[in-house]
Amino acid sequence: MAIRGYRVALIDCDSQASSTTLFGYVPDLDLTEDQTLYPYLREDDMRSLDYALLDTHFDGLKLIPANLRLFQSEYELAARMARGGGRLLDRLAQGIASIADQFDMIILDPPPALGAISLSVLRAANALVIPVPPTVMDFSSTAAFLAMLDETLTQLASRDLAPDLNFVRIVASKVDENKSMQKELLALMRQVFGLAMIRTPMKDSAEIDNVTARLMTVYEVNSPMTSKAVRDRCLTYLNGVNEEILLDVRKTWPSHVERLRKEGHA
Repeated sequence: MAIRGYRVALIDCDSQASSTTLFGYVPDLDLTEDQTLYPYLREDDMRSLDYALLDTHFDGLKLIPANLRLFQSEYELAARMARGGGRLLDRLAQGIASIADQFDMIILDPPPALGAISLSVLRAANALVIPVPPTVMDFSSTAAFLAMLDETLTQLASRDLAPDLNFVRIVASKVDENKSMQKELLALMRQVFGLAMIRTPMKDSAEIDNVTARLMTVYEVNSPMTSKAVRDRCLTYLNGVNEEILLDVRKTWPSHVERLRKEGHA
């Protein structure tokens, strides 16, 4: 999105800090807890997340990083919520609002479990993109996650805390269509998820494996790590997935909605 010219913030909400690492920071060497979300989630008198925005090597892309200490906030948030601080789930949304005028889109990378931080992410988000590899275990895990998510949303709604989601999209990731079982599961996923499924599969690629091992992304290497053909195919899949998501995002922007309204009226 940043390469396309949009102003983007990526907020790493996961203490495992994979996103932080891939954008050039060694989480527990280069960063302290005071450079993450942790102080903002802990200190009620803080008014903005601006303190945590870091530059990356992509123009137009800022990062709020994470490190292992962020995990401590899971316990602290849960304890405070248990004492009646239900509105703490809005804390992250308030932080995002404090920097929203600087960006065209803000992307949240949550932890892989529905803990206090993930619930805060869910409350703050206006869309969800869920990657699902087409394997039996991943498909089963996603089905269980969606069931838990449905129950969680129902509980949040009963407390007037339900998120307002513009769209939910499922992305088939790490796809290897040479494997017959994956082809069958991919067909099943398209049947089950219907229009929520991103049409372009994110296929597995040696190019991604090789650049990730160097803590980089496919978009920033000067020459292929594998071959030009492999890299070109990889970029085709990446760009296809991102274009579909970008289209969904743009449909939610007031300027786009207003233009469609005027065209419909005309």
